[in-house]
Amino acid sequence: MVKVSLIQSQPILGEAEQNIQNLIPLLAQTEDSALIVLPELANSGYNFTSRNQAMKLSESIEDSRFIEFLHQHARASGCHIVAGMNERERDLLYNTAVLVGPDGIIGRYRKLHLFMNEKDIFEPGNRGLPVFDVGQMTVGIQICFDYLFPETWRILGLKGADLICHPSNLVTPYGQKVVPMHSVVNGVYVITANRTGADGDLKFSGGSIITGTRGEVLARASENKPEVITIEIDPQKSRNKMITEKNHALNDRRPDQYLDILES
Repeated sequence: MVKVSLIQSQPILGEAEQNIQNLIPLLAQTEDSALIVLPELANSGYNFTSRNQAMKLSESIEDSRFIEFLHQHARASGCHIVAGMNERERDLLYNTAVLVGPDGIIGRYRKLHLFMNEKDIFEPGNRGLPVFDVGQMTVGIQICFDYLFPETWRILGLKGADLICHPSNLVTPYGQKVVPMHSVVNGVYVITANRTGADGDLKFSGGSIITGTRGEVLARASENKPEVITIEIDPQKSRNKMITEKNHALNDRRPDQYLDILES
């Protein structure tokens, strides 16, 4: 069994240091967790008024106060952390989730499917759909609106993800409804770490969830306050893809019959 946590927080737009300080008491509640998942754009806030503002609030991963803060916690507690951040690479911006461990940055995922005004600010993700070995399990990463696209979840399942981390800034209730289906279809755990509160004219839906390999909701946060949820999961359940004694969730696929998707 592996102890995992989600942090449902309320980042403040443009208040990078305050966002770090607000995470300190929340991280303190994740004692002994092997993996912690934070929301999307946890360092900067979400609802930028312009690309110029987003650029001013961005950080490069190699020189980030936010990432160094996460690394300090990971090193002190021996855990891994997945957190969304506003990433700058030269003059480009990416909506990114970074995986940090006791020894530093392990990897990153850049959001593939941009939502609404994100298209005016960020570049579409360009680093594919990696999975990462964190010792006791293999994890993949999605970000918020990626939930709508089943192909990405399937790829992570096929690559052997035991758990898919899903940092989010959901403003609709749809994601929390759809995520359990991705769990059962791919036989994986999912942690959707959403945020709460409002950011300008956007109100976020909270309701962060952890779902099991059969689509069951193992834990659910409130809709309107920061909080921490910690549970134990069994990665071995993700490795058993049998639905019945004769049906395997992945091996029963018929890829030769799916070629129409390449023409659509």
